[in-house]
Amino acid sequence: MSDIVLQAKNLFYQYPTRSDYALRDISISIKRGEFVALIGQNGSGKTTLVKHFNGLLKPTAGGMIVEGRETTDLLTSELAKSVGYVFQNPDHQIFAEKVRDEIAFGPKNLGFDEQHINKTIEIVLEDVGLSGFEDTMPFTLSRGQRQRLAVAAILAMEPSILIVDEPTTGQDWKESISIMELVKHLNNKGHTCIMITHNMNLVSLYAQRVIVMSDGEVLLDGPTQDMFRETETLMRAGIKPPEVYVLTKAIFPDIQLDKLISPKDLASLMIERLL
Repeated sequence: MSDIVLQAKNLFYQYPTRSDYALRDISISIKRGEFVALIGQNGSGKTTLVKHFNGLLKPTAGGMIVEGRETTDLLTSELAKSVGYVFQNPDHQIFAEKVRDEIAFGPKNLGFDEQHINKTIEIVLEDVGLSGFEDTMPFTLSRGQRQRLAVAAILAMEPSILIVDEPTTGQDWKESISIMELVKHLNNKGHTCIMITHNMNLVSLYAQRVIVMSDGEVLLDGPTQDMFRETETLMRAGIKPPEVYVLTKAIFPDIQLDKLISPKDLASLMIERLL
């Protein structure tokens, strides 16, 4: 089995209502088990690209391969078994009257039997920290709990690849960290995780790799610590790295970051050097 689970090959995409390309010559490969952050300004092409991962969009030119299969030959329902997409707003995804029904909907449509579905409900609720909420009405849950339910509903379809779109929107820092710890937990269990976000602090804390998009193209792609060194290029793309990275580079240009360091660790390093 190949280590590469997602591969775009010279991918171009043009919306029918536009004269220009929304994506231009995208060539990237994502390996099994990676935790990737996809960042860029609104309109940079992030969402258009990930919609190729789950088959909602098909390339105008070039190719998109998911777990060894060209998406042009596959239905979206078939790709749902490989790629799960958690929407930015969980309320756009949730519709059932009970938590258990919300989670059961996907696997029922994929043809899983009732015994398997009941076991799956138990497992995914434990994974997302919602055990005991099976009979709860989803819209009585907190925003953070609804986000977890949305993740659980996708996990129930047993995808190996999980895409989370702005998973912390509308949540405070504590809730944001809670959601990100959940995604990290799923990544540690073997899921390939792709996060679309504007929160660079969370990117620096959790993502192993960053893909930077600008104007429908991949501008930068590499390990997170390397990407945050490229402060000038990021600024040109309208992305502001965590302040502590910018300050460290400005005050201590001789510091070479050879491993992923969180903003908290960088702040401690700055204090140590200043003293």
